[in-house]
Amino acid sequence: MAIKRSRAKLHAVIGAVCATMLTLSGPAAHARTAGDDHPATLAALKAFQAQAGPGAAVHAGDADSTWTLSAGTGTVNTDRPIQKDERFRIGSQTKTFTAAVVLQLVDEGTVSLDAPIADHLPGVVTGNGYDDTRITVRHLLQHTSGLAAYNPYPGTETPKPSPDGTYSLAESVRKGLSRAPVSAPGAGVTYSNTNYLVLGMLIEKVTHKPVHQAITDRVIEPLGLNLTVFPAPGDRSLPAPAVNGYHGVRAGGFHFWTPALSYDPSLYSSAGAVISTLEDLTAFYQALIAGKVISTASLAEMQKIWEPAPGTGGDSGLGLGLGTYKLSCNTVAWGHSGGVPGYMSQTLVTQDGRHASVVTNVLFQFNRPDSKLLHLLDTALCEDAPQHP
Repeated sequence: MAIKRSRAKLHAVIGAVCATMLTLSGPAAHARTAGDDHPATLAALKAFQAQAGPGAAVHAGDADSTWTLSAGTGTVNTDRPIQKDERFRIGSQTKTFTAAVVLQLVDEGTVSLDAPIADHLPGVVTGNGYDDTRITVRHLLQHTSGLAAYNPYPGTETPKPSPDGTYSLAESVRKGLSRAPVSAPGAGVTYSNTNYLVLGMLIEKVTHKPVHQAITDRVIEPLGLNLTVFPAPGDRSLPAPAVNGYHGVRAGGFHFWTPALSYDPSLYSSAGAVISTLEDLTAFYQALIAGKVISTASLAEMQKIWEPAPGTGGDSGLGLGLGTYKLSCNTVAWGHSGGVPGYMSQTLVTQDGRHASVVTNVLFQFNRPDSKLLHLLDTALCEDAPQHP
C-alpha cells in the first residue's frame, strides 16, 4: 500500500474484536536482541510494539549484513519472539508482486501501460459511472483510476461467495464497482483494492493462468522465495513456521487478544493474499529495485511518483504498485505496506542496499500505530547510515 503518513486513509481494512478473551496482561514484554548494536532501533521497536500486537519484529541491514530484533511474542501466553523466517499474511504488500507481473507483461509487449483496460477486459470496468475506455492500466496500478475505495473484510464487506466458499475475481470486482466513481481517471489518488483485483483479472486473461499461479511462476519461484506462498482459492492454511495473528484492543497498559478471523485467501487475491516472511520480503524488494524482476524501463515507470502538480510532493509518494518514502538520513526508500486480519507489515529498501521489514501480529481498527511504524522503519534504515552534510 502506498507509503503514506496517514496510513488509515489508505488502508480502511476494519479490525474486529472477538468475544473470547485469551489473555489479559500488563506492559509489553522486553525486546529480545542478540546485543546492543542497534539501540535506537531497539527503542523504536519497543515503542511500536507497546502500541501494536502481542509481538513485533524488524529485519534490517545493509548490502553486507542483516540483523533481526523482536519484542513481545508471536503466540500469546508463550515466550516466543517473532523470527525472520516465520510466515505471516502480508496483505497489500501483495500488490507489488501483482504490479511486477503486469510490468513483465508490458516488457513482453502484451500489455501497454497507457492502453485502456477495455482492450483486455471489455465490459468489466463499466456501468455505475465507470468508462473502461478512459481507465488505463497505469491508472489501475497507481490508484488514479477513480475507482471507489473498497476494503473487503470477512463476514461484513464481502462479495457473493461461490458455492465452495471461495470468491471469484469477477464477483469481487463487481462488488467493488457497486460504489460510484470518486473522480475522473487520472484526476487524483484513491486507494482501492478493486484496482488490483481488476489487474488480477488482466493477468489471468493475458497469461491464461490463475493469478496465484502466474505470480508464483513469474516471481516467487524464479527469485527462490521458498517460504513465500500465493495460496490457491480454498487454501486457508498458514504453513509453519508461522506467526499467529490476532485481533485485539488496548486500554492503557492492558490488552485483550483473540485469534484473527479465518477467511478464504481469494477474498483478497491479487490485492492481498500472499503469505511470506520478513526475510523473503526483503529479498523480493531488493531484487525488484536491482532490476532483476522487470526491465530497467519498466522499473523507471514503476518509480514515477504521481503528483497533481510538479513540486507538490511531500516525504512520501505513490508509484505503480510501489511507494516511496524520504528518510531522515537524506535518501529515498521504496516499498509497500500491508494489513489484513491479524497482521500489519511494511517493507522498505534503498538503492544502496539498506533494508527494513516490520511485522506485528494484530491489525487495529482504530488508533493504529502508523507513525510508530514509520519511525521504526526510518530508524532501522538510518541508524547506521553514512551521514551526509
